Amino acid sequence: MYWIFFQGASTPAISKAVVVLQGDSPVSGTVTFEQTAPGKPVKVTGNIKGLDPNASRGFHVHVSGDLSGGCLSAGSHFNPYGKTHGAPKDTARHVGDLGNIQSDASGVADFVLTDNLISLNGLTSIVGRSVVVHAGTDDLGRGNNDESLKTGNAGGRAACGVIGLV
Repeated sequence: MYWIFFQGASTPAISKAVVVLQGDSPVSGTVTFEQTAPGKPVKVTGNIKGLDPNASRGFHVHVSGDLSGGCLSAGSHFNPYGKTHGAPKDTARHVGDLGNIQSDASGVADFVLTDNLISLNGLTSIVGRSVVVHAGTDDLGRGNNDESLKTGNAGGRAACGVIGLV
């Protein structure tokens, strides 16, 4: 009888994920997330249409990938460290706080951003969670009220989708 032992088997690092956004509003689109290695920044590339023209809209990763009840099922912003809401460059912020996306005169937001806090691997992995595009502008936690420190007063949920592997 032969025994085979495996040493140090590990899961390969995830390098790319995608979310397809839709909802009860005309807002829809696709966002990709790319990370060259665990611990490195994540590049976020998106094309979202159906937004109000020339508008800033809150853009967040939410904790749940369960959208069985629509975008409200996504839960709150992804916040494994228990921080208050903030801007993407703030040292104290939810992991899921990605700020605002800006639409053009046609209501389309084409964007590329880089974030150092989200990840496709480990504790701050966003894979299997959801992305929500909000109906309002995120005040980045500077609204001087309790709701600002939780949600950025970004309003309702215009579109959402689950972040999946490519």
